[in-house]
Amino acid sequence: MSLRVALVGGPMYDGLYRSLGLFDEVEVVVHADHPTLNRELARRLGAGERLDLIATHSKYAPSQAAWLTPLEESLDEVDLDAFAERALALCRWQGRLLSLPRNIDVRTLWVDADAVPAVPTTWTDLDASGLAFGFTGRDSGLFGTFFEVVTAWGGRLFTPDGTPALVSDVAGDALTMLRRLAGRLPESQAEWHYDDVDIALGAGVVPMAAAWPGGTAALRATTAGPRLRPHPYFDGISYSGCHSWAIPTTCGDLPGAVALLGRLGSATAHRVDAVAGTVPARTDVLAAIQPADAVDAARWDVLRRTIADGMITYPPLHRFPEIEDACWSTIRDVLVGRTALGDALGIMQAAAIAACA
Repeated sequence: MSLRVALVGGPMYDGLYRSLGLFDEVEVVVHADHPTLNRELARRLGAGERLDLIATHSKYAPSQAAWLTPLEESLDEVDLDAFAERALALCRWQGRLLSLPRNIDVRTLWVDADAVPAVPTTWTDLDASGLAFGFTGRDSGLFGTFFEVVTAWGGRLFTPDGTPALVSDVAGDALTMLRRLAGRLPESQAEWHYDDVDIALGAGVVPMAAAWPGGTAALRATTAGPRLRPHPYFDGISYSGCHSWAIPTTCGDLPGAVALLGRLGSATAHRVDAVAGTVPARTDVLAAIQPADAVDAARWDVLRRTIADGMITYPPLHRFPEIEDACWSTIRDVLVGRTALGDALGIMQAAAIAACA
């Protein structure tokens, strides 16, 4: 029987699978965006279904911990010393390495140089500018943007021990501003996912947006691509993490899964991802990258500075997917006028407390 795998799908991720020939070698049980992938993994692994290898993310691995095999004793074929220690740390939960980093994800602000002569450097400047800024209207991207604004303004969403702390003046101000920013965008923004934001930026629908590294090659190939220039994200802050690979406890072919994990963690695989623009989690591959041109060199400078000084991450939360789903959906309800601003933070706090109970 071939290996049964579950993959995160989309333009940022699929090039690697095609390059390695995965679609021809394994049985792809799930191939979907991350929210869909998470729901399917919870359903399938919760039912004990055989899955030999899965794509996950450092922020989601704690919620999947009961279903994941600790890796350090199994990875004879992977040189963990080749990986950035910070990336490995994000993939650990309670001292156990639950997944192997695929990349380090931080956002870059891309701006149409012809449309925005004076680039805002802070969220406050953006708000005052009257300019349109493309951002996701749903799922993890919307909650992540809220997290970025709250953090940039000196607030927090969780205490250091992971207790929800979503009700604050700062959070209320952040939500109010996001509602104003959404009012500058098409009504369809409420359904925008990451790829939709990139499409809007590339088509000139919005003059600036923050994009993940994996979308770089596709973004620069768009109509607006020749005019786009990279800048540090507002206030120099990006919510961050690592896409990663894990082996479930329901694995039916551990040697085969470990061998595939070795391929996915190889320098070859990381170089393939880097061609699309991702930041490799392997330090040897990252050190060898040569920018494609001056714009790409500027992008790498922004990425390295953000990784060094601007990465923010959620505390490891065992029920994070439920918290994230409850919060982003409430935020979107505020942005489209279904929920009153004054009610939203209480709704989010109550949902988060219930999830953590």
